[in-house]
Amino acid sequence: MIYLFIKDHEKIYSIEKMCRVLKVSPSSYYNWKRQILSERQRKTTLIKEEITSIYFNAKQRYGSPRITVELQSQGYQISRITLAKYMKQLGLYSKLSKKIKVTTNSKHNHFVVPNILKREFTAEPGKVWVSDITYIQTKDGFLYLTIILDLFDRKIIGWSLSNGLSTKQTTMMAWKMAVKNRTIADELIFHSDRGIQYANKKFADLLDSYKNITRSTSRKGGCWDNAVAESFFKSLKTELVYGSKLISREQMELEIFEYVEIWHNKKRRHSALNYKTIEEFNKLTNYKNVA
Repeated sequence: MIYLFIKDHEKIYSIEKMCRVLKVSPSSYYNWKRQILSERQRKTTLIKEEITSIYFNAKQRYGSPRITVELQSQGYQISRITLAKYMKQLGLYSKLSKKIKVTTNSKHNHFVVPNILKREFTAEPGKVWVSDITYIQTKDGFLYLTIILDLFDRKIIGWSLSNGLSTKQTTMMAWKMAVKNRTIADELIFHSDRGIQYANKKFADLLDSYKNITRSTSRKGGCWDNAVAESFFKSLKTELVYGSKLISREQMELEIFEYVEIWHNKKRRHSALNYKTIEEFNKLTNYKNVA
C-alpha cells in the first residue's frame, strides 16, 4: 500500500522525500516498481503474441474489431482501441477491399419481378434467401461462384462453382444444395439481381413450382438492393483473392470450399451477428433448421 501511494504521487512529491516520511527504503521501492513494470510488459507481450496468432490463423482477414471479440471470448480484458494500437505496433493490418465488378447480365427480355425485399436485411429464421453470382480469376481462366445466403444467420446454404454461366451450372446447382441443406419456411422471399440466370423461364418456373416462394429482384442499377450478397463477395475477394498470386482452377476450388464451408459458415465472426460466429448465433437463438 505504501509503494502504491508513492507511485500515485510521484508527480506531486519527490520519491526520496515520500520514502523518508513513510520510512521505507528508496531502493526497495524502485525494485518493487521494476517488478510491476516487468509483469505489465510480460502481459503485454503475451497479448501481442495472441493477437499475432489470431491474425495469421484468420489468414490476415481480421481487423481490430473481430480480434478484440476473439480475445475477449478467451477471457482477455482488452478494449478495441488498445488492441488496434498493438496491431499498429506489430504492423498487422487486415486486407483492403476493392470494388466488385458486375457478373450477371441484366440485358435480356425475360420478365423481371419487382423488389419485394426493399433493403430489409434482417429477417426471421428461414424467411429470406438472397443470391448472387461473381467471377474469380485463376491461371486457367475464370470461375463463377453462385451463392444462396439465409439472411437470418448469414449462412451460405447453397453454392456452386462453375466454368460457365449457364443456369444449369450456376443458379440451379446452388438451389439444389440450398433446399437440401435447409427446409423452406411457410413463406419465403427469394431475392436476386436482374441477371438472366435468375430471370429466365427455367429458373423462374423452378421457383414458381413452390407455392410458398415469393420472388424479389433488385431494381435496375440498384446494387445496394442486394447488399448482403455483395458484401459476402467483397469479403471473399478481399480476404482470399486480392493480393495473392494466380493459382490453378483446381487449387482455387479447394480454397473456395475452405472459405465458404469452414471459414464463413463456421469460424468467421460476423458484424451483423454482433461479432458472433454463425454457430454461436444459432445456439443463442435456438435456431434448429441449421443443416
